[in-house]
Amino acid sequence: MELRPRVLVTKIGLDGHDRGARVVAACLRDAGMEVVYTPPWQDIPAVVKLAIEEDIDVIGISSLATDHLIVPALIEALRAAGAGDVAVIVGGIVPDEEVPALIEAGVAQVFHPGAPLARIADFVRSAAARVRATRFPDAR
Repeated sequence: MELRPRVLVTKIGLDGHDRGARVVAACLRDAGMEVVYTPPWQDIPAVVKLAIEEDIDVIGISSLATDHLIVPALIEALRAAGAGDVAVIVGGIVPDEEVPALIEAGVAQVFHPGAPLARIADFVRSAAARVRATRFPDAR
């Protein structure tokens, strides 16, 4: 039996606009994934702690008000906590010129508004499989 991907959908920083995050969380749940959803205004230590406690494969960060700029700090905190294998994706309003810095920092993918939900679900499923393959290299 294949384990369902475990995904944390959250918002870090002070951005409270969570409609897109709720839509994506519901889409991933409907696609058969286990989704942990948090309300807005999470801080980085809380997200790292939750990701570790819930054995999360992929963290989805929603950003509509420049909160994507603190995602590199989240990735560093995950690495420092021994959870650097967790894939991090970002969705929302991210200027094109800021995407390369996010990718360089370790973000697996950036989804802009209007990205097809099926494409997001497919990417998350693939990212979770890569994470699991890293964690459990001998599993079939």
